[in-house]
Amino acid sequence: MRGRDLGAPRRASVGQRVKIGMAVTLSLLVPTSTPAAQAFRQALPGYRFEFPRDHASHPDFKTEWWYYSGHLRTEDGLRFGYQLTFFRVGVDPSLRGDSRSRWAVRDLHLAHFAVSDLQQRRFIYWERRDRGALGSAGASSETLKMWNGAWTADGKGNTHRLTAAAEGHAIDLTLTATKPPSIHGLSGVSQKAEGAGRASHYYSLTRMATEGTLTVAGKRYGVTGSTWMDHEFGSNQLTPSQVGWDWFALQLDDGTELMLYQLRQTDGSPDPHSSGSLIHPDGRVEHLSLRAFRLEPHEVWQSPKSGGRYPIRWRVWLPERRIDLIVQAAFSDQELDTRGSTQVIYWEGSVTASGTANGRPISGVGYLEMTGYAEPFRQPL
Repeated sequence: MRGRDLGAPRRASVGQRVKIGMAVTLSLLVPTSTPAAQAFRQALPGYRFEFPRDHASHPDFKTEWWYYSGHLRTEDGLRFGYQLTFFRVGVDPSLRGDSRSRWAVRDLHLAHFAVSDLQQRRFIYWERRDRGALGSAGASSETLKMWNGAWTADGKGNTHRLTAAAEGHAIDLTLTATKPPSIHGLSGVSQKAEGAGRASHYYSLTRMATEGTLTVAGKRYGVTGSTWMDHEFGSNQLTPSQVGWDWFALQLDDGTELMLYQLRQTDGSPDPHSSGSLIHPDGRVEHLSLRAFRLEPHEVWQSPKSGGRYPIRWRVWLPERRIDLIVQAAFSDQELDTRGSTQVIYWEGSVTASGTANGRPISGVGYLEMTGYAEPFRQPL
């Protein structure tokens, strides 16, 4: 972030198709031994979620994000993906509660807004960064309310509203949760590696009915669709032996959702703490250990820019639950080169899913994120 106006929105060029995704915040979870980092609260078993309290910010943890990604359709049948994400990164826990100066930097705030045109295969992204002084950006610890400049997310009950605008592109969306929060992991933690605290508290609103307006290149559309929202907070997750991950969030047309993450180790094998969740139509969450699923790459795309080789077609197989899917990228070139900011090259984008569940045809949409294919994921921000 050196040498940039942290409060100004930045547009990545269409040719580069650059955005910063979840890796921005996850890059901050690379282990650190500084006293300030150690003073933050750790994500430990026994945490009891409470809503709506846990929709708000948790400033006693070092890193936190609220991640909205969805698929929208216009009345004419045009299809788009979108993302709006708010990140909070704790700087020094000793400043927590210090009100002596409005200029004190307790947290850094980042926000990302992306629009994906699935017909034209175009991806456009803007980012905001702010120290949060004088109320220019922030996240409420009392209610669901995040803002970074004029980009906002707020909510009450089951309804969230998202707004963002940049250079002729904008969203103004109302999201209504149709299922209760899905809590991932066991005993209140989503474990990411061996050891106490190498975890996060992680839940999702996996199916939010979405309506509102989307503006693309100055043209405004009425849209409807569905959104997936992730909220995660923790302080120390990853280890040096983990070089990347594959993360899937799928909404299937039988009313189920599937979240899977596979953390890859230096020898290419999956970390045994990789896991996921199967969310049933009635909202019941079934924890999936690594033994419950298989992720098999079936097609690889090589980036002409980085040389990274990304699996863009996967078989996602849950043998005991009789779910067998092919997950395919909506288009291949959704690689993100953020070496100028987060020092990470990775792939993230819209995907489709098709296959069978209990012997019956099934399909769906989702998002896939892959890191560590162009280079090992070892770059703290």
